[in-house]
Amino acid sequence: MSNHIDFYFDIISPYAYIAHKKILKHKNIVFNYKPIYLGGLHKLAEIDSPAFNKYKLRNNINDCNLVSEKNNIKFKWNSNFPINSLNIMRGYISVSKDKQNDYLNCFFDAYWRDDQDLSNIENFSKLLNTLNIDNDEFFKSIKEQSVKDKLIKLTADAFQREVFGTPTFIVNNKTFWGQDRLEYALEELNNN
Repeated sequence: MSNHIDFYFDIISPYAYIAHKKILKHKNIVFNYKPIYLGGLHKLAEIDSPAFNKYKLRNNINDCNLVSEKNNIKFKWNSNFPINSLNIMRGYISVSKDKQNDYLNCFFDAYWRDDQDLSNIENFSKLLNTLNIDNDEFFKSIKEQSVKDKLIKLTADAFQREVFGTPTFIVNNKTFWGQDRLEYALEELNNN
């Protein structure tokens, strides 16, 4: 039986942001953060992103506003959505373990709370500066083949576990998809 919950995420997902904010309230639970590249996962699963369907997109915007308000989470739909999250997700993998939480919080908040355009290199660099991460080293590291391969492998592993979107929680080999399924994953963990 598991003593943790695997949490599959991509910063590009507003629901992953909401789930992350909910996770932060559960200090006594171990969450194993699993970064993936959502665009790559969708390609593997042959899924079209809701971002490219105006009806689904409109519903997602309304839903995220509703859910975040109900959960007292500061949220603003990003006016530059969607962007390519590849460099952000590679960055999460490439930064040192002791900086990963701060990196994640900073980039999630910048995109889903502060409406920053993270495809803009100046905005991206400013965030790295606030985290005391050297820009030159960072942009060099995300181009390293080992970092690229790790994100590819994490995404492929997620697909093999039948993850098709984010956020997804897995505990005791049971899959719970969506920010609204966090409580189900917690119940499964507590039933051990």
